[in-house]
Amino acid sequence: MRLVVVSAGLSVPSSTRLLADRLAAATAGQTPAEVQVIELRDLAVEIAHTFTNGFPGQDLAAAFEAVAGADGLIVVTPVFSASYSGLFKSFFDALSVTDEDALAGKPVLIGATGGTARHSLVLDHALRPLFAYLRAVVVPTGVYAASEDWGAEGLDGRTARAAGELAALMTGLSAAARPRPRRDTFEEVVPFEERLAALRPAG
Repeated sequence: MRLVVVSAGLSVPSSTRLLADRLAAATAGQTPAEVQVIELRDLAVEIAHTFTNGFPGQDLAAAFEAVAGADGLIVVTPVFSASYSGLFKSFFDALSVTDEDALAGKPVLIGATGGTARHSLVLDHALRPLFAYLRAVVVPTGVYAASEDWGAEGLDGRTARAAGELAALMTGLSAAARPRPRRDTFEEVVPFEERLAALRPAG
């Protein structure tokens, strides 16, 4: 299975990328998955050009293809003005313009980082509505990490729970997508009248 991680962190190193990596490792630890990380800061110029010329550049098009083809998605943004970053929103806006069905039915784990726990509502008031609008399947547990959360037990617990929910969705949807083997059984092949006659006692 393919797990794609979208990180909108701007600094190096980035707490947003750190959270994204933790979520990816926890998810891959519960279901075998090939992990690909997309750093949006590397695509900022191409994202901007997409809105002016209507076509994604080569690297951005590859990122769109990876997201659309993923079995599961982890998205993490830093908090700006009590919401997701402009770069984060622009990426998914450009993706939806290119392929409006790219996230339809796709399992998504949402995450965010910020300097204070007061911004934790960004998960339910900004991120969850955005991905619901894009028709993704957002896992029940979102993960927010404030500065004081790093190293705390609560963050590890939320990470493990959210990863488990994403892994379960990825596994379930992958199994549902597999073609069912044909069952040429007695019940399916033999007409009802003949099956009934076979059940009657002889004589």
